[in-house]
Amino acid sequence: MLAAIGVESVAELFEQIPAPLRLSEPLALEDGLGEAEVYERLAALAARNTDAEEQVCFVGAGMYDHYVPAIVDAITQRSEFLTPYTPYQPEISQGGLQVMFEFQTAMSELTGLPVSNAGLYEGPSSVAAAGYLAMGATKRRRFVVSRGLHPHSRETLATYSVGYGAEVVEVGLRDGETDAEALAAAVDAETAAVFLQSPNFLGAVERVEALGAAAKEHGALLVVATDPMTLGVLKPPGEQGADIALGEGQPLGNRLDFGGPSFGFFCATEEQIRRMPGRIAGETDDVDGRRGFVLALQTREQHIRREKATHNICTAQALNALAAMVHLAWLGREGYRELGELLVRRTAYARERLLAVPGIEALHEAPVARELAIRLDAPVDRVLERCAERGIAAGYPLGREYPEYEDGLLVAITERRTKQDIDRLTSVVAGVREGAVA
Repeated sequence: MLAAIGVESVAELFEQIPAPLRLSEPLALEDGLGEAEVYERLAALAARNTDAEEQVCFVGAGMYDHYVPAIVDAITQRSEFLTPYTPYQPEISQGGLQVMFEFQTAMSELTGLPVSNAGLYEGPSSVAAAGYLAMGATKRRRFVVSRGLHPHSRETLATYSVGYGAEVVEVGLRDGETDAEALAAAVDAETAAVFLQSPNFLGAVERVEALGAAAKEHGALLVVATDPMTLGVLKPPGEQGADIALGEGQPLGNRLDFGGPSFGFFCATEEQIRRMPGRIAGETDDVDGRRGFVLALQTREQHIRREKATHNICTAQALNALAAMVHLAWLGREGYRELGELLVRRTAYARERLLAVPGIEALHEAPVARELAIRLDAPVDRVLERCAERGIAAGYPLGREYPEYEDGLLVAITERRTKQDIDRLTSVVAGVREGAVA
């Protein structure tokens, strides 16, 4: 091989690398292990972790410990769904296209918007994709973003905006909700999009329609991130004036799995259909008049001219989106609504019980649907550590992302958290809080 390319030695291949940067001795690696020894080593490492099966989990902040029905695994692990790669002759894969179509239909119904794509990577990158769409639709390069939007989404949008050449303006919160006056003052004729989240990161249900009025007044798009598990009880974003509704799909049929993989959903008005990222499946009839499915739009740069592309998504998380579709079908329309009502009732119960503990107060008084924010008069990290010792993951410390809420704790409720679990959380937090204060 060296002779074929006219090189004397392997070392000559690397001459362009400065000598101080070249490795001049073998890597300091231990001898290899046999298969059995590797298994024991990995098992020991895994044992250092804990999970939501071992602890009663009240941690949310975007990823939630929901029950995943057995039918989800039964269908998603079938080889025809589990093994295929993205179809490059998509109409051959009628089953895969039908999954996309049914998923799009469900997400469109949930969000109240007429068009959905077949899924994106996850929630934060969906937010960034909405920014790119808004720039193309408005020919503007300024984003106004509520501080109530998930911190990871704000970070992702800011990162992408560097490449977009866009400006990001953040609007603060007042009493847990987006500051309406500050938002109205921040939106101007150069604003491409206003980004809200409801319920927001602090669990507060935002007044989307009122907040979005500033966007409508100046011709900007209104982008609303939403929790899909709350849409059975809350007014859909599309009915509140949103041009784009998107979010993290993990709560639907996907486990925590150490934070991923999951999927993002993305819905919009019809006028944005050709600017939407990812793929859109459509329904048609074949030559024999039978119902069939086609890949109606694919705006990835590999399929169309690069300057016309709206996204570079490759693996569309279709398997994760299928899990969501199976979960929704398992719940049914009535079950989905009942699940949302259950979350609201149990969240209200948890709020009432926790606020009855001395030294705990509400971080805000806004309505909540499945997450609540409280303040502790004890060090939050110490309280969380002592709760963990008692088998409870008590919540998410807000100080990690919001320095102004260093004493804040975000507590998430799912249908897996019973009243007995909530009572236990209250009792343990009350006890360890006294010890932490002392």
